[in-house]
Amino acid sequence: MAALESSDSVVADIARREDEGGVLGRAHRALSVGIVSVVLLIAFEATAIGTVMPVAARELDGVSLYAFAFSGYFTTSLTGMVLAGQWADRRGPLAALATGIGAFAAGLVVSGTAQVMWVFILGRAVQGFGGGLVIVAVYVVVGRAYPERLRPAIMAGFAAAWVVPSIVGPLASGAVAEHLGWRWVFLGIPLLVLLPLGLALPQIRRRAGGPVDHDAGTPAFDRRRIRLALAVSLGAGLVQYAAQDLRPLSLVPGVLGAALLVPAVLRLLPRGTYRAARGLPSVVLLRGLSAGSFIAAESFVPLMLVTQRGLSPTLAGFSLAAGGLTWAAASWVQSRARMEPYRERLMTFGMVLVAAAIAVAPAVLVPAVPVWTVAVAWGFGCFGMGLVISSTSVLLLKLSAPSEAGANSAALQISDALSNVVLLATAGAAFATLGSDGTTAFAAVFLPMAAVALVGAWVTTRLRASAE
Repeated sequence: MAALESSDSVVADIARREDEGGVLGRAHRALSVGIVSVVLLIAFEATAIGTVMPVAARELDGVSLYAFAFSGYFTTSLTGMVLAGQWADRRGPLAALATGIGAFAAGLVVSGTAQVMWVFILGRAVQGFGGGLVIVAVYVVVGRAYPERLRPAIMAGFAAAWVVPSIVGPLASGAVAEHLGWRWVFLGIPLLVLLPLGLALPQIRRRAGGPVDHDAGTPAFDRRRIRLALAVSLGAGLVQYAAQDLRPLSLVPGVLGAALLVPAVLRLLPRGTYRAARGLPSVVLLRGLSAGSFIAAESFVPLMLVTQRGLSPTLAGFSLAAGGLTWAAASWVQSRARMEPYRERLMTFGMVLVAAAIAVAPAVLVPAVPVWTVAVAWGFGCFGMGLVISSTSVLLLKLSAPSEAGANSAALQISDALSNVVLLATAGAAFATLGSDGTTAFAAVFLPMAAVALVGAWVTTRLRASAE
């Protein structure tokens, strides 16, 4: 008995020493740098590709299909997320992450070499599938390889990985597109794959490889969930198409898309998500409400500043640049150990900031309101998002059994991506309908999204599994 107690003491002491170093301590340094580099790659792609997309669409004579270059990414990523959740829970996250990075890079190459717009969109779809695999696999790695007390810190690291790309990405990609051509933006990013592969994969193999229960064997994939994921992707694509083509005939794909989308989503997300049941369902719902309302509103900020206040595209883009810093700062705040008892209150505060920022932004439609009001408001809104997004990830892993971390992480990302698609489509339809009156059209985008964010603030009161 004494020997057993001594052995347990030694194991506990080793674990304690590993944790003391933090996410950049010797025990976790290579893994942390590797997976943060993966997020950095995705962040740089998002900011750089968005900058050169109009140039690519014009050169490929595909401006009429412009929106599909974005929706194609989101819709296929939904399937990738569900597949990654199953793959990681059953066989570990290593293969899903490696395959996702490979598909992400392959999609960039396809788009970068495309000669027609449909091939370009196909490349974006392949890229989205890879991105869906990667983001869920990374969450599973965090759940398996990091003790609970270090997870807020690594989530803060993910947020920080967006700061430099949000500032440098548009400038760098714009310069490359101007001097070398837009294709080199797509073809150059895959070279960045080598760093995360070299650093992360060996560490993931050692720390998070294989199924959770090695003695139970490897369970079969749930084909029903994969079919549901395909239905979600197809349904979301049809809804997006219908929202962009406001003819009576578009009701047909819209209704068909909704018929595929709604039942499949109800089966893929935790039971009780849409009625904000306490605990995990509310965490998943909050992720969708926060991400969807904020991204839908943010997508129209540069357009509003350019068309209504006469700013150049560069200045309009820079009005959002400070948000990367405040987002990262908020993620750091929520990662402090002394903030853990107040996490739910921080998230409520964060959603109130998001709602306020979205509501204040259209004030610049009044000529007497200074344009910099948007930059200030968006800085506060991004601070709120930094509190909420990182915290939903932390809470999800806390509420998930190890064997369910993949499926639940997939549900979180599905809620995020699907809300982006649906709320962007809704905002786009409202804007297109009222486009002849700029002030009314923009108000019809921002004010409903602020209301959605306020609903998210209420959902933050239901995050605990039971009332205390």
